Amino acid sequence: MGGSGSKSKGYWPFSGSGSGEDPAKDGNEQSLTRLRSFRNSTPFVFTRRSSLYFDEDGDLAHEFYEETIVTKNGRKRAKLKRIQKNLIPQGIIKLDHPCIHVDFPVVICEV
Repeated sequence: MGGSGSKSKGYWPFSGSGSGEDPAKDGNEQSLTRLRSFRNSTPFVFTRRSSLYFDEDGDLAHEFYEETIVTKNGRKRAKLKRIQKNLIPQGIIKLDHPCIHVDFPVVICEV
């Protein structure tokens, strides 16, 4: 729920034979390398990609609309048109508080 991670066989660090043996004995050196690199990395996430955009005026928002006047049968009507061009993504932003990575292979609970 809410995670974008994957537990597919190619990425999950504990995807071995399932017999509890050392991954090096399986001959799967790539799995061993991923397991070591995952253990040496931190389980915390400090940055994320923003979903906000800057428009030409420097305003920041998720989406932008422009009001246009449409004349139909002699009646003027205002209509909103979504702007999708000339938008610049905000990019990578630093989180105020670190979060735990969705693929961290430990169950965290309090009894």
